[in-house]
Amino acid sequence: MTQSSSIRKSHTGDEKLSSALEENHELFVNAFKHCSDLVFREIEFEQERAFLVFLDALIKADDLHENALKPLLLHVKRLDAVDETSTQDLEQRVITLSQVLKIDKQQDAINAVLDGNAVLFLDGCPEALILSATGGTRRGVEEPATEAVIRGPREGFTESLSVNLGLLRFKIKSASLKTRSFSIGEHTKTRVLLCYMENLVDPAVIEEVHKRLERIKIDGVLESAYIEEFIEDQPYSPFPQMQYSERPDTIAAQLLEGRFAIFVDGTPFVLTGPVTFWQFLQASEDYYERYIVANLLRWLRYVFLFLALYLPALYIAVTTFHQDMLPTSLLLSVATARESIPFPAIVEAFIMEIAFEALREAGIRLPKTVGQAVSILGALVIGQAAVQAGIVSAPMVIIVSLTGIASFTIPRYNASIAVRMLRFPMMVAAGLFGVFGLVIATMLLTVHLCHLRSFGVPYLSGITPFNKTELKDILVRTPWWNQTKRPSTFSKKNRKRLRSLKPSPENGSGGDA
Repeated sequence: MTQSSSIRKSHTGDEKLSSALEENHELFVNAFKHCSDLVFREIEFEQERAFLVFLDALIKADDLHENALKPLLLHVKRLDAVDETSTQDLEQRVITLSQVLKIDKQQDAINAVLDGNAVLFLDGCPEALILSATGGTRRGVEEPATEAVIRGPREGFTESLSVNLGLLRFKIKSASLKTRSFSIGEHTKTRVLLCYMENLVDPAVIEEVHKRLERIKIDGVLESAYIEEFIEDQPYSPFPQMQYSERPDTIAAQLLEGRFAIFVDGTPFVLTGPVTFWQFLQASEDYYERYIVANLLRWLRYVFLFLALYLPALYIAVTTFHQDMLPTSLLLSVATARESIPFPAIVEAFIMEIAFEALREAGIRLPKTVGQAVSILGALVIGQAAVQAGIVSAPMVIIVSLTGIASFTIPRYNASIAVRMLRFPMMVAAGLFGVFGLVIATMLLTVHLCHLRSFGVPYLSGITPFNKTELKDILVRTPWWNQTKRPSTFSKKNRKRLRSLKPSPENGSGGDA
């Protein structure tokens, strides 16, 4: 019988189950000592006895009653005295659950109960049946809070692994969508799924990810970030080497380009890889709007990425070392605003940037009803008060505000964090050496990005190494009818994904390739 993702077998314990019902009962009494939610349901046949064991908080009581307990009780009434009941008889003729698995090891039985299944033991039989009736209270499918779109699907992943895999299969109805299951965490035994399109992905990448996942030895995994830190190529880099998303359409699009996805039970955030730097500046809505609109928004993000990284540093460099770069009228205006400020520009910038980051963090941690008010009003009040007190200048408040707004235009939070972190070294370099310091810092940053890899894929793929085909979805997003091939960086086989030509201007219909 096919094993479902909700039924997990362990290969760590070799102790066999006993044929004596009392010994199996004692096994669970000892293993779950002082566990008040462990339930034993005893059943008596004409000649044999049996019992069901499960954790009340994890089971779906209605399914267990209708498809297991009720059929078993009816089986007692119609059992002849000469009949000999066996687990095979119960599995094939009595129990109506769709997922039933036969086991003969103690650790498998314990793991099954911990996974939210019920286990059926029959007296005189050294085997048991795992009955999949996983339930418990979980959040339903909702719109993703971190990746809102104006146009696009509204469903998002939940904390249930089976629900998340179902949402993905609703998007990709192909037998080429493969999954590999892992159990990671000595105590949590968290289910982890590696998903990929068999006919699109590079097999060497999948085997490498498989090895990295198997090497993880930790007591617990509570979120996909645990997995990310263990398997990324360069953990000391501020740049993320994996992307996470709680949108099924985003994950489906990544898989169709030849990437892989990692689902972790208990979190709605799914990891994907390999990734490139340009991927973090792309939003899912870029592919749902017409390409002209998508290109305008994408160029806007590139401009504001530059501002988020360099604007405070440029202000420090110009006002400290290169005043002759400013027009005379602007220079006089800035000098008048800074006349009564007791701090140099770099100290002034650090004060405002740190205060802005603290307000942003406070706004995230506070309840939604007051968080936004605290972050926005706090920035306005503190900025105005600081200017009136002569601690910072008005131009610096404008610079910091523009920088904060620019960082919000980066679609991916982990990439935005990296830019916000690197802003401070850029400010130090500008405060020490001016524009020359910025050039040196930029060179070091570029060298680091060129050496960065995500599962062997260069981080700046498409630009360096240069690939003309992949430019169709980096600086610009060309029309769908022009993207005939998948990126060669990820998909090494079956790269053709479009079998129609440019739409006809007469009737809008596509021609045959």
